[in-house]
Amino acid sequence: MARVLTPRAEDFPRWYQDLVAKAELADNGPVRGTMVIRPTGWAIWERIQSEMDSRIKACGAQNAYFPLFIPEAYLRREAEHVEGFSPELAVVTHAGGKQLAEPIIVRPTSETVIGEYMAKWIDSYRDLPLLLNQWANVVRWELRPRLFLRTSEFLWQEGHTAHATEADARAYARRILHEAYEDLMVQVLAMPVLVGLKTNAERFAGATRTYTLEAMMGDGKALQMGTSHELGQNFARAFDITYSSASGAVEHAWTTSWGSSTRMLGGLIMCHGDDGGLRLPPGLAPTQALVSIVKEGPGVAEAAAALRSELDASGVRVGLDDRVDTPFGRRAVDAELKGYPVRLELGPRDVAAGNAVLVRRLDGSKTPTPLARVASEVQAALQADQKALYDEALARRLENTADVSTVDEAVAAAATGWARLPWSVVGLEGEARANAEGVTVRCLVRADGSVPESVDEPDLVAYLGRSY
Repeated sequence: MARVLTPRAEDFPRWYQDLVAKAELADNGPVRGTMVIRPTGWAIWERIQSEMDSRIKACGAQNAYFPLFIPEAYLRREAEHVEGFSPELAVVTHAGGKQLAEPIIVRPTSETVIGEYMAKWIDSYRDLPLLLNQWANVVRWELRPRLFLRTSEFLWQEGHTAHATEADARAYARRILHEAYEDLMVQVLAMPVLVGLKTNAERFAGATRTYTLEAMMGDGKALQMGTSHELGQNFARAFDITYSSASGAVEHAWTTSWGSSTRMLGGLIMCHGDDGGLRLPPGLAPTQALVSIVKEGPGVAEAAAALRSELDASGVRVGLDDRVDTPFGRRAVDAELKGYPVRLELGPRDVAAGNAVLVRRLDGSKTPTPLARVASEVQAALQADQKALYDEALARRLENTADVSTVDEAVAAAATGWARLPWSVVGLEGEARANAEGVTVRCLVRADGSVPESVDEPDLVAYLGRSY
């Protein structure tokens, strides 16, 4: 049989493009840099969105929606912010057949427009904290687009909060970092993420601190999976977000913002995929078990329907493939490409023997299993394979992270993975030298692996790598 995907070892970017297309996840949109997310990809995104949304709400934030179009004047109020985004902005200059008096920005992020309304809605300390989140699309003009990873338009959630004190804002930014983002990525996406602080050169435009979650992909490169920012009082001063304190004094609020996007789906593909296609973590997979009728025969359709009902009743997200007019080999390849964690194959011989063949996507094993035990065996396989995917990804990261002692050694190590060395050795000069070679400081952590509050803390460890 001809190979379906370019092998990862031969050409990793081509393998990625092949998989996105042939697993029917997405297609290029009609305008360069845009994408069409197909039903298979959308089902995965919906699961990610649902899991993330529940975690954000558990942290106390409420969903709202703000406009796609932002007056240019809003961005110009925070100088560092507009400077950081200027190369990526899409600007509307004409509408209704006329030139606009003031250009309109298609939102690259919503700090400015939300800041405007926070100033309107906040009067006293009783209105704080104000915890908002929105699910939206944003536009950042991309010169080198790649589906899910870098597109001119992408989907995300962006959270924006206002607090009475810097300590409260910092605590909330870090709460989202760990309780929403890290928990989702580890527990659901089965992706080990390195959680740390961005350097001043890498932090978000207009922020005082940026916290990040970095994941290693199958080719050793880093992917930023999400970020949480302390904005200090920068936006509060620019947009006059003030409140009356308990003592009656007028104070500026302290704000945060944080976001994660459809890039997580790209990361999922590159972290767990193999030469056969997707490997979806069972905790995330829209369909955890696919009941497949191999061939028609006495009692096969009835047995498949009964098995589907039993699995559904046991809490397994289950699908049925009864397309017997399509060759089974083609359907099996399609199921492998799309990454269903478990397949249950049923044909006349299996039904006659009282079995179904349990096929696990992770290791390719095929086990004849008595129908009476299928539900329990599927549950056990799903639980085991969720852990196995995480363990495999963590082992790869550990194996491909090199301890080095110089910036030159770090740049060399970044050809195949990540490098780790003291931040004091890198410094601003070393960071600039690495950047010139296409290598960036992904984040800083303390010696014990915890997240620092300042780049000036002693004994920090820097992780360097090439990134998407």
